[in-house]
Amino acid sequence: MKLFNSLTREVGEFVPLKKGKVGMYTCGPTVYDYVHVGNFRTYMTADLLVRLLRYNGYEVKYVMNITDVGHLTGDNLGDADLGRDRIEESARKMGKTAHEIAGFYTRQFLDDLDSLGLQRPDVLCKATDHIAEQIELVKKLEEKGFAYRISDGIYFDTRKFPRYGELSTLRETAGAARVEVNPEKRNPKDFALWKFSPKNEKRQMEWDSPWGVGFPGWHIECSAMSMKYLGESFDIHAGGEDLQSTHHPNEIAQSEAVTAKPFVRYWVHGAFLLVDGGRMSKSLGNNYTVTDLDGKGFGPMALRYLYLTANYRTPLNFTWSSLAAAQSAYDKLAEFVRSRRAGEQESRRELSKEKLKKIDQFRTRFLEAVNNDLNFPQGLAVVWEMVKSNIPDMDKADLILDWDQILGLGLANAQEGVKVPDVVTKLVGERESLRKAGKFVEGDKARMQIEALGFIVKDTPTGPIINVKRS
Repeated sequence: MKLFNSLTREVGEFVPLKKGKVGMYTCGPTVYDYVHVGNFRTYMTADLLVRLLRYNGYEVKYVMNITDVGHLTGDNLGDADLGRDRIEESARKMGKTAHEIAGFYTRQFLDDLDSLGLQRPDVLCKATDHIAEQIELVKKLEEKGFAYRISDGIYFDTRKFPRYGELSTLRETAGAARVEVNPEKRNPKDFALWKFSPKNEKRQMEWDSPWGVGFPGWHIECSAMSMKYLGESFDIHAGGEDLQSTHHPNEIAQSEAVTAKPFVRYWVHGAFLLVDGGRMSKSLGNNYTVTDLDGKGFGPMALRYLYLTANYRTPLNFTWSSLAAAQSAYDKLAEFVRSRRAGEQESRRELSKEKLKKIDQFRTRFLEAVNNDLNFPQGLAVVWEMVKSNIPDMDKADLILDWDQILGLGLANAQEGVKVPDVVTKLVGERESLRKAGKFVEGDKARMQIEALGFIVKDTPTGPIINVKRS
């Protein structure tokens, strides 16, 4: 298996630290709003990588974080240490508590994760559950001389770490921030490890620390949690390309400054998703969510299929017409599998050596493609070439279902025209009434009953949407 390593900037053979075992960490969402389809492209890349590793026989421990504190609004302007906490800002606007906001959007994220066929991480860890670990890591950095104090917090001194920024192009992008640099910082690239609560404001999320009441900086959580669950050195760290310039170099610096060991062996970064050839943003009204796809009549597997059509390291252009094409392709593949599996009871004829050889060739070519730096577009090309070949249809279906362990399209369970049972519709109505009455605990119990019946419910501004729950 070969991977492009953002650290070495080369495609090379993947060799784990421990034979047969892989530790992998992915930067998860900041849960202050719905996660959009651009974010999910990043999580899709991680999911495909985990599926492929497991298919290849590796035992994978997959960890993802949930950022529910410390990610400030200044990050949008080029300085993640300035501005207001995104969770608390969302809570203020919506008249909720920060914990309610984080809980709501975490549940929405997991619902979307399930509907897109993304495997849940083995460990899903929240920043607010690991404050002690983050404080301990900052204390060690301070003891080793890598941290210093200024009026608004404890900062990492990047000049003390000579290799700072080797993962990114920071030397080229230095000074690109659109906000004024904090004059107290020793170096513009220095970053917050622990922020003090403002003296004139009581935050909803703040904790006692050796330096006073405050909250962790955005970057420290990933180092603290990844090393807790995967060790001081592990195999793969994945994330979007936007994290390569600052967040991930900060992780490397603060982790290796404490351990004096290589932090991560392979860095995997996914490219952005474009919309109609341009950028995605709230201001443009095109930061679409999975729920938006439902409203347009598209299934979540159409989006998953669309993600597969472009190399993860190249931009993918999202348009409604491209999604329609992906939906059509997915439906054809699902229908092919359904119709051929319906005839499984039919006896199979003994295959000729020629056709057995073709089957083996298709299997080899598909695996060579996806094992070559996750070349799923080429893998899909092999799938369709195989479907059009002259090997028996039942063997085609078997190959597709075998490969779907990696593709994750849920073809074994693909259904058409699924009817929502009356009991589910009734439960959804009851849950909606409970939520409007502020009885969120009871509403959550109704949601769990709905899931136990094989469905998921998504809350949207226009009301709940019911979908089939996919394994």
